Amino acid sequence: MDRVASVSASRHRQRQPRPGRPARPGRRAGLAIGADVGGTWIRVAAMGDGGRPTTIALRSPRELDRVAARLAALWRRRGWTRRRVAALAVASRGVWTPGELSALARRVRRLARRVRALSDAQAALLGALGGGPGLLLLAGTGSIVVGLDARGRWARAGGLGPLLGDEGSAFWLGREWLRAASRHGRWQAALAAVRAPEPVGRIAALAPRVVARARRGDAVALAIARRAQAGLAAGARDVARQLRLRPPVAVSWAGGVLAVPWFRAGVARALARAGVRARWRRPAAAPVAAALRLAVRMRERARGDAR
Repeated sequence: MDRVASVSASRHRQRQPRPGRPARPGRRAGLAIGADVGGTWIRVAAMGDGGRPTTIALRSPRELDRVAARLAALWRRRGWTRRRVAALAVASRGVWTPGELSALARRVRRLARRVRALSDAQAALLGALGGGPGLLLLAGTGSIVVGLDARGRWARAGGLGPLLGDEGSAFWLGREWLRAASRHGRWQAALAAVRAPEPVGRIAALAPRVVARARRGDAVALAIARRAQAGLAAGARDVARQLRLRPPVAVSWAGGVLAVPWFRAGVARALARAGVRARWRRPAAAPVAAALRLAVRMRERARGDAR
């Protein structure tokens, strides 16, 4: 299986892939497609030879084993076939180890002639920092911190899902808000959110309200936000230490929670207090763009191999 990286399960480290050979001009090779599978949305970018990418967004299924079916339905609507799609790179939540990457690649292998699987957090870092070393803090529905060093080694902290972790994520913020509300007698609203269909998404949808109230000085919301910021900073500190990244460490971000400048500034302050001297960089490209670039390289490699 053509994986984006090999993983050392004991240390959660991976090696970065080497780019493919350049394509031979003038020969059509089919579509290159990148997909970013998040907790709420699947974002897809498709590009033919020399054209502009077509971008599509569709709802992400709760179960990862339904991602292939969701993508296959999109393929049918667009008239895409395995023969037409030369390369597909899928960046997904919930995958990291070799076994997880292999399983995801097997699920989508009928959609393209060449398939590659990687973590959505890896794609976010590759897009944000252009493949260079540094840290990526992702806080959307879930959360994870990943790092890449100059030798191509990966490390991570968090990303354990809503039951075990996801500190600082939209779900975590919403859950802590509901817990606080239940302690103040509003337990019925908390139970309604937990018992609703798709409770993770419904609880995560409370995060913008929590952050907005924190910005206005609400004491309960502010305490929750500060804990969320400290949790993300602690994960970033741990990854920087694992990889022994030299300061100033390049740091970027992804996900709706960290898109809020006020919240992000709090994480930056918490990271400085944790002893990490950082150089914050605005993301250069979205995760789906990084996945598309990988797919284009795969297509070029296939075209070069056919010479």
